[in-house]
Formats: sequence, C-alpha cells, structure tokens
Amino acid sequence: QVRLEESGGGSVQAGDSLRLSCAVSGRTFSRDTMGWYRQPPGKEREFVAAISWSGGYTNYKESVKGRFTISRDGAKKNLYLQMNNLKPEDTAIYYCAAGPGNNDATWFKPNYWGQGTQVTVSS
Repeated sequence: QVRLEESGGGSVQAGDSLRLSCAVSGRTFSRDTMGWYRQPPGKEREFVAAISWSGGYTNYKESVKGRFTISRDGAKKNLYLQMNNLKPEDTAIYYCAAGPGNNDATWFKPNYWGQGTQVTVSS
C-alpha cells in the first residue's frame, strides 16, 4: 500500500520557521514529480511547490518564493519543505503529493496524497 505521511507542522509566530517532511512508503516516486499543496481555512486547496523527478528543477507559488524551499532526498523516497519567515497567510493544512509531471516541474498532476499536517502562524 502506497502511503505519504506528513510531519513537522505546528503553531508558530510570524517570522518563525518550520520544516515539513513527507515520508513515502509502499513504493518510490523516483520518476515522478513530488510537491506540496495547502488548504487555507475556508478556501480551496492550492499549489505551493513542486520538484522534478531528478530534483534538479523546482517551481513555487509566487507568494512563497524566497521563503520556502522544496527538496527531496537522494533515494527519492522523502520530501521536505523548509518554510522560513512564515506569515499568518501561510496558515493552512499542508499536503504532500506525488504523480506525473514534466521535466522542469512546471506541470504536475498528483495522483497520490498524504493526509495533511496543520500549520498555524499567528501574528
């Protein structure tokens, strides 16, 4: 059974940092794009960041550029999101995702999802 499990969420103050992790089990996504989505309170789920299967290309939502960094380990099993200078508008449930995508991570169609981890940023 394929499983993506997020961890690392929590409640922080504006300006703080968090590092989200996504542990993959049941298969590897060595040829797939992986990424992070989030769902703010009362809003639709939105794209945050993606990383190509090679790890050589990344793509970010405009509002997180320069603050968030997506990475994946060499074995292509785990995914990370380093979030710095967090803002209240980053408050959301964050989801790990995996699926087909293009070589530079500008297109991504997840077909596997984690259960999500809550990130709350207070001002």
